[in-house]
Amino acid sequence: MAKVFGYPEFDAQGEEILSTYDNEYSEMLMDVRVYRMAPGTTREFGRVGEECAVLLLSGKITFAWEDQTAECSRESVFTEGPYTVHASTGIAIKVTAEADTEILVQYTKNDTEFGAKLYVPDECPWKWSAVGKFGNVAKRRVNTIFDKVIQPGSNMVLGEVLNDKGNWSGYLPHRHPQPELYYFRFDRPEGFGASFVGDDVFKSVDNSFSAIPGGKLHPQAVAPGFSMYTTWMIRHLPGDPWLQESRFNDAAYEWLNDVDEDYFK
Repeated sequence: MAKVFGYPEFDAQGEEILSTYDNEYSEMLMDVRVYRMAPGTTREFGRVGEECAVLLLSGKITFAWEDQTAECSRESVFTEGPYTVHASTGIAIKVTAEADTEILVQYTKNDTEFGAKLYVPDECPWKWSAVGKFGNVAKRRVNTIFDKVIQPGSNMVLGEVLNDKGNWSGYLPHRHPQPELYYFRFDRPEGFGASFVGDDVFKSVDNSFSAIPGGKLHPQAVAPGFSMYTTWMIRHLPGDPWLQESRFNDAAYEWLNDVDEDYFK
């Protein structure tokens, strides 16, 4: 049986493996890894037959792709928006670290060609969700870096969520047919939360991830006193891409949408 939660570690070369096409999290249908880079080091990404997205988590880097370059910096995922280069099959993305840096790299199989693009914070604004609902304990900020509407040629989705202290996300409990991977960071090293995958519950901690098979319910919560950051990554299915309307709330909890907010006091 495939695993649905992980606590990865960086190796001596600064690579941390989350899901691959043939490891215990292969149901994600994505190759997702995180890298730590020292100043002056360079890594190159891009494979034939796969699309690739490189997301800056923290640090200062120079991106180089095709005939373009861009200097990008991000002090923290909790204070600044994302910089991401997304490219189709065979296009090389070079990353040179100008300071201590962490990046997340997302691949999936895709032969479709589309233009490479740098997404910057102004194009991926944080938007509040569930404000004033459920006693206001499910409000969070969400950005979508790219999805099927933004890049029709892509086979995957990339976005971020910020949870306020003690709040929920993915609420009401919901599901969709496409697999999804959540990568968690906390604003303090001792921060923690709860990650639900179907009927199973896992302790989410800094640098952990949840690998959610298609069709499983997956709400999340963060403990009071801590803010939680999540990179959310979805793999489209053939003929069934994830769209905003692909999210289906569990019918058992739909009544919560209809009650007066006084109910939660």
